[in-house]
Amino acid sequence: MVPTVQWHEGAVRLLDQSRLPETVTFLDCRDVESVAVAIRELKVRGAPAIGVTAAMGVALGAQAISAAEYETFAKQLLEICERLAATRPTAVNLFWAIERMKQKLSALRGEPVAAIKAALLKESQAILEEDIALCKAMGRHGAELIQGGQTILTHCNAGALATAGYGTALGVIRAAWEQGKQIQVIADETRPVLQGARLTAWELMQDKIPVTLITDSMAGSLMRQGKIHLCIVGADRIAANGDVANKIGTYSVAVLAKAHGIPFYVAAPYSTIDLRTKSGADITIEQRNAQEVTTIHGSHPVAPTGVSVYNPAFDVTPAELVSGIITERGVFTPQELARRFAS
Repeated sequence: MVPTVQWHEGAVRLLDQSRLPETVTFLDCRDVESVAVAIRELKVRGAPAIGVTAAMGVALGAQAISAAEYETFAKQLLEICERLAATRPTAVNLFWAIERMKQKLSALRGEPVAAIKAALLKESQAILEEDIALCKAMGRHGAELIQGGQTILTHCNAGALATAGYGTALGVIRAAWEQGKQIQVIADETRPVLQGARLTAWELMQDKIPVTLITDSMAGSLMRQGKIHLCIVGADRIAANGDVANKIGTYSVAVLAKAHGIPFYVAAPYSTIDLRTKSGADITIEQRNAQEVTTIHGSHPVAPTGVSVYNPAFDVTPAELVSGIITERGVFTPQELARRFAS
């Protein structure tokens, strides 16, 4: 797998996902602002990957602080945390990772600043390594839901590209494939940014997992023909009641799956479950630039100049449409989340 995010020679190195599939190129972010811009402009995307990137951004910023006294150092580091937290509002992993870095900072009060800087960098690396491990655990649990010969629909990209490696929804698919199950994948194109077409199709082809690309409007027709056996998607935030915020269009897939009696699963790590958010109605939905809808890649117009545009990046799928939530701890119904993860 091509690494999505890594620490490389004093910089946060990111695979530039805005350039895929045409070009595989990397960005070396050498200051906090460049990390923030990369998150905001979807150079790196996917809730777990954003979290890892933010943690590394905090560690990067820490290295540049010249203060030798803890209180001054901490004040400047918390300002860095606020800058990174302001990049995208919906994916809870971003805030989870930043909070974890804050807790590490607090735990090191009284230590030399040089030691704190080293510890913060080590903590960000631990977050990265843990993400890969839990994705693999999630894959093992989720693969039990898949039978050989089945065709799986996925929406957006919840693969290695959306995490530190291996993936959530695609991690489940990848694990089933590694077990020798002969499966097929249907990838929604995922308008307007085309994460399914540009990223999911590319990633699965790299692993030689059979994938067929469709437009978002084709899913219902294929379900009616019996050509889809289950759906697996990722998540950017899961509320305490099991409501799921994910890429816009996920709700439509869930409704179609329910209408056709097809299981609809969500794969997400513990860090995506936000027990402080009671329901999907409380989740802030990011609104993005109109050009994502009116153009392709910002350069090829597909709509009249000046047309009014509504462009939410995410929607909320109610818990009653979700068959199960696949986590690193096992597979649970939405109703079990608050009890299982409260500790």
